[in-house]
Amino acid sequence: MSRFKDLQKNLFGGTTSNARQFGMIFTLVGIVLLFQIWTNGLTLSSTNLIIMVQQYSYILILAIGMLMVIVAGHIDLSVGSIAAFVGIIVAKVMADYDLPWPLAILVGLAIGVIVGAWQGFWVAYVGVPAFIVTLAGMLLFRGGNQYIGNADTVPVPQGFRQIGAGFLPEVGPATGYNNLTLLLGLAACVAVVLRELKLRKTRTEMDAENAPMWVSAIRVGILVAAIIFVTLRFAGGRIGTSFPISGIILAVLVLAYSFITRNTAGGRHIYAVGGNARAAELSGVKLQRVNFMVMMNMSILAALAGMIFVARSAASGPQDGLSWELDAIAACFIGGAAVSGGLGTISGAIVGGLVMAVLNNGLQLKGVGSDMVQIIKGLVLLLAVALDVYNKAQGRFSIIGTLTRSFRGGGTPASPEPTQQSGREPVKTPVA
Repeated sequence: MSRFKDLQKNLFGGTTSNARQFGMIFTLVGIVLLFQIWTNGLTLSSTNLIIMVQQYSYILILAIGMLMVIVAGHIDLSVGSIAAFVGIIVAKVMADYDLPWPLAILVGLAIGVIVGAWQGFWVAYVGVPAFIVTLAGMLLFRGGNQYIGNADTVPVPQGFRQIGAGFLPEVGPATGYNNLTLLLGLAACVAVVLRELKLRKTRTEMDAENAPMWVSAIRVGILVAAIIFVTLRFAGGRIGTSFPISGIILAVLVLAYSFITRNTAGGRHIYAVGGNARAAELSGVKLQRVNFMVMMNMSILAALAGMIFVARSAASGPQDGLSWELDAIAACFIGGAAVSGGLGTISGAIVGGLVMAVLNNGLQLKGVGSDMVQIIKGLVLLLAVALDVYNKAQGRFSIIGTLTRSFRGGGTPASPEPTQQSGREPVKTPVA
């Protein structure tokens, strides 16, 4: 048993607790394998993987922004309505005023900035709870969508549809695969290898213990094998398909926001505010600015998600964005965000979103009705969080509790839990 624990310790980042942070990833793999068997191989088919990325990329984009809102100690119920509001305006300006689609995208992002500034002002500078502000926003912008669109659908031009329904183009010699997708997969493999080498070098320079080289080789080998498998699936789909443009946008956002939250002062301030707003303010963190920025950022990402959805659907309609906020919130909580704020990671939110996406997709492939899909998703969310809370209370392994420490770096101890004796929570910030 001790040898097994030592192997876990080496494979997953230096401490036994860091090994546990991959519990949700193992859960995702288990769900994928379950549906792969249950659907007779349809889940991991090229066509289904491509469709899944296109169908859920906008929800995962929302989950990125929602994670930052939740970490700061707030909630945003308006993101679906904002997405629909921006979508109808962008569709109308292109249809009625012949505005070129690149400029229409800028218009949509600008509206996201204005809406975010409006909601951020009420939350940060007036002090109205975000729950109330965004509940009002949900009603306001849903009504705005129906008023501007006259409760009708508005089509969008072909060029605009590329951001939601487009793929990496075919270039180079005929290989039976999409060459750009192959290059993208190769770049991901190289990045994994370089990251592992960099981590080993950093630990050596800090006189920290390094795992044996063969352990690093196994760890990198598993990740590279997974990347190669997925790359070949996306690159080997039917002619005209490859890795979706919306997936590229999502990947860029994940990398950018992961860096921001882990490696910048602004990102650390968000965690500090969510962990203990008063202590953060006394430490020099500009509380109002942080709250304003997380609300504005959420609205900008909602605007982007709305445009991607409209582009994939080829038209904007009155039903766009319904319940999106619930899917984004569920992704964050399944992925490890704490209801009280201060804890959570971008990677955790993405994994949580993928769990919901695979579950939803697999049930649809089996012909389960939409009513039962909603019931099952609700039960999964409730049971996942309830089980985690119970295990944490019993001092047992907590998937969500350990995932919130995801990617904090090998050997870094987790922040202590708040105690009743002190009455105050420690400031929690992610460690790169």
